[in-house]
Amino acid sequence: MIGLALRVGAALVLLALAWHFANGDAALERLAQADWRWLGAAVLAVNLQTVLSALRWRLTARALGQRIDRVQAVGEYYLAQLVNQTVPGGVLGDAGRAVRARHSADLLRSGQAVVIERLAGQIALAAVLLPALALTGHGLWALGLLALGLGLVVGTRALPRLRALLTPLRRALAGRDVRNRQIALGFAIVVANLASFAFCAYASGTALPLAAILTLVPLILSAMLVPLSIAGWGWREGAAAALFPLAGATPEAGLAASAAFGAVLLLSSVPGLFWLAWQHQRIRTA
Repeated sequence: MIGLALRVGAALVLLALAWHFANGDAALERLAQADWRWLGAAVLAVNLQTVLSALRWRLTARALGQRIDRVQAVGEYYLAQLVNQTVPGGVLGDAGRAVRARHSADLLRSGQAVVIERLAGQIALAAVLLPALALTGHGLWALGLLALGLGLVVGTRALPRLRALLTPLRRALAGRDVRNRQIALGFAIVVANLASFAFCAYASGTALPLAAILTLVPLILSAMLVPLSIAGWGWREGAAAALFPLAGATPEAGLAASAAFGAVLLLSSVPGLFWLAWQHQRIRTA
């Protein structure tokens, strides 16, 4: 209960601070006038990202000797997204899909497949961010190092587990029979992820240049990794309000784009409810 209170409290405090310092009233006005066509494009991009991520999970699991049906992979990924968007911590949904998929392998391999798939997402995002920072400059190296340092601090507790993952990690991501597909899926997922945020920015009246999409947006999304929140709310909005001026936009523009993105993520996880209902019906009629 204390952990839940801390996460909820931190999210609310950060949102209040972002609202205060980034002119929340102006951000709300932007959201009220949002272009629904761009928001629709953002929803499509997020759903594409979810489906591709499910396929990456299936590919990763198969490389580790675990068989997951394509429909099951997509349904379970949507359900995991729904849990991650509504329950504090951001990882309970992924833990749940690992447990539910263990019927085709032992729990260790099932858990490894989930962890490696999530790690592959961060690796792909970094593979886009770091070259973009090197090419664009504009003082963003310091911000990139700050985000990297934050990620290291957050991941310190997981280091012993990561060492145990080295062998399955090489097999699942760098194996000869999966390497090219992992690269293609990783790139496509990052593009969909960045595009969805950029579409939310367009919807709220801000046209981000490509350089900003490749540098600022990954940093904003990385703020969601901080576990002291619910689905990244608060940290993401604060990062967007702080970073948007580097692209020539206003803090309220960043706040509006980030809030729209959060709403799109939540809306796009709703299919998880249908998967849960279908699974429940199957159990009842079995």
